[in-house]
Amino acid sequence: MGRIKAVFNWSGGKDSAHALLRVLEEGRYEVTALLTTVNRSTKRSTMHGIPLPLLQTQAECLGLPLYVVDLTPKGNMEDYAEAMSRAVEHFKEQGVTHFIFGDIFLHDVRRYREEQLSPYGIEVVEPLWGKPSAQVMEEYLQSGIRTVVVTTMEHLGAAFIGREIDREFIDSLPEGCDPNGENGEYHTFCFNGPLFRRPVPFRLGEPFSESYDIKLEDGMTSTYTYWFGRLDSAEGEADGSSC
Repeated sequence: MGRIKAVFNWSGGKDSAHALLRVLEEGRYEVTALLTTVNRSTKRSTMHGIPLPLLQTQAECLGLPLYVVDLTPKGNMEDYAEAMSRAVEHFKEQGVTHFIFGDIFLHDVRRYREEQLSPYGIEVVEPLWGKPSAQVMEEYLQSGIRTVVVTTMEHLGAAFIGREIDREFIDSLPEGCDPNGENGEYHTFCFNGPLFRRPVPFRLGEPFSESYDIKLEDGMTSTYTYWFGRLDSAEGEADGSSC
């Protein structure tokens, strides 16, 4: 019996790399491509702010094709759903039946994914799902994957930008912060690990902050501040070796 054809939804960060490693170790799925969402204006990933050239280099070093979903700069959920529906149809024509994600415990996120994909006959796969967050982090620390923090919420601030995810980092997180950043406390960029043919060269600029007004479910508006380290490719500074 052949392996199940699947697409891996790739953020470029820690949990994606960790989930992909587990999937490939298991060997049940044939991962045909990495799918990522990119802001059409900035050409950076929508959640982690990773520039498209770095996403492409990650994919090359993983030996997998990258499928990019362009989203409007201020797109709403309807825009996202429409763009993803086109992507799903594209992969269904190639025989894909499963979409893989790196979520850990956010039930509303998983429910949304299932509600959007089940009408197309696509099943959701979550390799990290259901384990205690501390256990997932311990398995990550033992995996050999290397990632660096590129975005933080206000309570972590600029001091955590640029830090590599290791045991010292986890021990320094404030009380109440999920070790995996599953509540959005921080986002990461994966640059090396057992799945990579070579490290991904990158530069991380000085941290800067931006604030956003977000409308909540009760109709109220709340302001959220995030810190970013401007991430860019350093391909020209590498030794010139290819993936």
